[in-house]
Amino acid sequence: MAGATGPKRQDTRKFFENLSGAGKCIAVLTSGGDAQGMNGAVRAVVRMGIYVGAKVYFIHEGYQGMVDGGDYIKEATWESVSSVLQVGGTVIGSARCKEFRSHEGRLKAAHNLVQRGITYLCVIGGDGSLTGANLFREEWSGLLNELIEQGLIDEEAARSHSQLHIVGMVGSIDNDFCGTDMTIGTDSALHRIIEVVDAIMTTAQSHQRTFVLEVMGRHCGYLALVSALACGADWVFIPEMPPEDGWEDNMCQKLSESRSRGSRLNIIIVAEGATDRQGQHITSDLVKKLVVSHLGFDTRVTILGHVQRGGTPSAFDRILASRMGVEAVLALLEASTDTPACVVSLVGNQAVRLPLMECVQMTQEVQKAMDEKKFDEAVRLRGRSFENNLSTYRLLASQTARSDLQNGEEEKEAGDEEQSHSSFNVAVMNVGAPAAGMNAAVRSAVRVGITEGHKMFAVNDGFEGFYKGQIKEIKWGDVGGWTGQGGSLLGTKRTLPAKHLDEIAEQMRIHNITALLVIGGFEAYVGLLELSSARDKYPEFCVPMVMIPATVSNNIPGSDLSIGSDTALNAITDTCDRIKQSASGTKRRVFIIETMGGYCGYLATVGGLAAGADTVYIYEEPFDIRDLQANVEHLTQKMKTSIQRGLVLRNENCNENFTTDFIYQLYSEEGRGVFDCRKNILGHMQQGGAPSPFDRNFGTKVAAKAIQWITQTLKESYKEGRVFTNSEDTACLLGMRRRAMVFQPVAQLREETDFVHRIPKEQWWLKLRPLMKILAKYKTSYDVSDAGQLEHVTRVRPKENDASAAI
Repeated sequence: MAGATGPKRQDTRKFFENLSGAGKCIAVLTSGGDAQGMNGAVRAVVRMGIYVGAKVYFIHEGYQGMVDGGDYIKEATWESVSSVLQVGGTVIGSARCKEFRSHEGRLKAAHNLVQRGITYLCVIGGDGSLTGANLFREEWSGLLNELIEQGLIDEEAARSHSQLHIVGMVGSIDNDFCGTDMTIGTDSALHRIIEVVDAIMTTAQSHQRTFVLEVMGRHCGYLALVSALACGADWVFIPEMPPEDGWEDNMCQKLSESRSRGSRLNIIIVAEGATDRQGQHITSDLVKKLVVSHLGFDTRVTILGHVQRGGTPSAFDRILASRMGVEAVLALLEASTDTPACVVSLVGNQAVRLPLMECVQMTQEVQKAMDEKKFDEAVRLRGRSFENNLSTYRLLASQTARSDLQNGEEEKEAGDEEQSHSSFNVAVMNVGAPAAGMNAAVRSAVRVGITEGHKMFAVNDGFEGFYKGQIKEIKWGDVGGWTGQGGSLLGTKRTLPAKHLDEIAEQMRIHNITALLVIGGFEAYVGLLELSSARDKYPEFCVPMVMIPATVSNNIPGSDLSIGSDTALNAITDTCDRIKQSASGTKRRVFIIETMGGYCGYLATVGGLAAGADTVYIYEEPFDIRDLQANVEHLTQKMKTSIQRGLVLRNENCNENFTTDFIYQLYSEEGRGVFDCRKNILGHMQQGGAPSPFDRNFGTKVAAKAIQWITQTLKESYKEGRVFTNSEDTACLLGMRRRAMVFQPVAQLREETDFVHRIPKEQWWLKLRPLMKILAKYKTSYDVSDAGQLEHVTRVRPKENDASAAI
C-alpha cells in the first residue's frame, strides 16, 4: 500500500536531501484562463524551491510579464505566499499574450530570463500555455545564439544557461487535458455549479418548473457530465457525445415520464459547446423553446458563466495544487538534458509525470475525433475517468423496460422461470455514523439494481433494523432527489450483528434476500466480517455481500478514500478560513482547532494541508513535550516576521494527556507577548451538510460498480434454483487503492487492521505529512521514492483502473 515504509523498504527509499537547488533559479508563472487552486500551486513551488536552496521568482501577468521583464519578474520570499492558499484566481496575475507567440517576443523573454539566471520554469496553465512553453524550450539554444549575435549576452552567459528545463501543471476548470484525472480548478468549479443547482432545485420544486442550466466547457463536457451525475439531472448535452437524431422527442418523453412518476421538477444541463450529430449548436434557449412548445412546462434558463471560475478553492484543489507544486520542483531538480518537458499530475491517488507533448497531442486528437464525428473515439481518448462517468450516467438514465415493469403490477405476470434466473432480491443498508454521500450511493445502487433486473430492498437503521425486520421494497421513484441530501435517509445505527445472527438469518429467509450491499464505516466492515464468519452455521449468509466505505474519518482498511471524507475536509477548510479571517486586523493570533476522526489522523493531516496549518497533532505520529516545545518555538519565530496568524490542528484522540485545553494553555503561556491564542472544537459540523460533488460522484459510481459485481456474482453462484456461495471472495470490500478500484475479501483485510484503534495498520496519507511540514517551514525528511516517475500517455493502464471513478 502507498503508505508502506517498513524496514524492508529502508534500503530502497530515496530522500530528496540529495536533490539540492543551490545555485539554481526557478521561475513560476500562471497563464491563460485562471482557475481556483493556482495560488496553492504557486505557494508550493515557492516554498519547496526556497526549501531546497534555490532562488524563486514570480513572473507576473503570465507570458506578457516574461516578455516585458522589469518589475514583472520579482524574487519571491517565504512570506510573499503567506495566506494565498484560500484565495481564488491567481495572485501573480494571468494574461493571454500575443507577443509571446512571435519569435521576437520569445527572444525578449529569453533575454529577461538569462539576465536573472533563470533556467528552470514552472508553468501553470492550459494546453495552449504549456504548448507555448515547450516551443520556447525547443528554441532556447537558437534564441541564445541570437542574443550573442546581437551582443545582448556573452558566450559565458550562454554556456551557463544552455538548458531550459520546463515542468507544467494544468490549471483549467474544464478538465480538458488528456493524461490527467483532474486539473487544478475542476473540483472548485463543480462546487460552484452544485451550489447553484441545489439552490435552483428548491425553487423549481416549489413551482413545478424545468430548469435548463448552461455550464462552461466549449470543447469538453466534463463539468456538464459530472454535475449531471452529481445532481441526478434528467438530461445532459456534451460536445463529445451529441444526442442521437430524434433526441427532441426522446428528451420530451423522458421529462414527461419523470413528471408522471410524481417528480415536481426537471433539470437539464447543457455544456456551452454542445452540438447535435450534424454539428449544429444546441443552446440552452433552443432546449427551453423545445420543452415549452412540446410539453408546455414552465421553463427557465440559467447561464452560470464566470461564477464557475470564481470563489475560494475547494479542499481537493488545494491539496492537488500543493502536491503538484512540490512534485513540480522535484521534477525540475531531477531533470537532465534528455528529459522531455513534462506535466505533473494525479492519476487515481498517485502523482505521475507525463511528457507534455504526448498529453497535448492526445488532447488535440480528441478535438480531431469530434470534428470527424468519431464520437466514441473522442470519449475513449478523453480517458477512463471520462468514460466511467459517461457509462454510469447512461446506466442511471436508462429506466429500461424491465425497471418500468418493476414499477407496475405487471411484474406478477412475469414468467416464473425468467424470474428465478434474473430477478434476485438485493438488500441495501447504511451502518455506522452518517456520512455525506451515503444517499447518493443508495440511489445509485437502487436504480442500477432495478435496471439490472433485481428487486431492491431497503433496510432501515442498519443491523438493528435488519434483525427487527424493518425491510421493505424500494422502487425507482423512491430515491428521486437523494443525491444532494446529507446524512442517511435510510437511517443508520452502530449496532453490530454478532448478537442477532439468528434474527438476521430469519429476516433474510423471510424476504428471500440473495445479496447484500452495506454502505458504512468501521462498524459496517466489522459487521460484514461477523456475517461472513458465520456462514458455516447460517446458509442464509452464503450470498454475495459487498461493503462500500462511507465514513468521514476515512479509517477503513482496503481503501484510500471513503464516501463522506471529502465533504468533511471541505467543512474543516471552510471553517479554518473563517476562523483565520476572524483575526484579520487584530494582533497576531494562533488558533488551536480540534478535528474528528477517532484515532485516524486523516482529517487533521489532509485538512491541515488544505488549510495551511503550521502543526498537526495525530495519534499515528507520537509526540512528546519536547516536540510541543519545539513547535511553540518554531511558531513564535514565524510570528515575529510579517506572518500574522497561526493554525494548529489536533486530532481528537491524538493523545489522552495532551488535550486540546492543554495545548491551548501551553501555546498561550509560551507565546505571551508575541501572539495570543483561541481554541475551537469543530465537532459534528464535520459530519453534516450537503455532500460535496466529489462525494456524490464517488458514491454514485462506487455503488454502481458494486451492484454490477453483485449481478455477476449472483449469476455465478446460482445453481439448482438457489443462490449459494461461501468462498471468501464473495464477501468483499470495494475500495480505491492508488490507481484502481478493487474488490478485496474482508477476511484478507483482517490482517491489515488495528481493531483496538479502528484504523488500518498502514495509511497512504502519512506520506503527505512531510510535505505539510515543508510548506510550514520545518526541516524534515521527505521520501521521494514514491514520487511520480515519467510515464507515457499511450500506455495501457491496468484494466481495473477506475480509480478516477472517484472523481
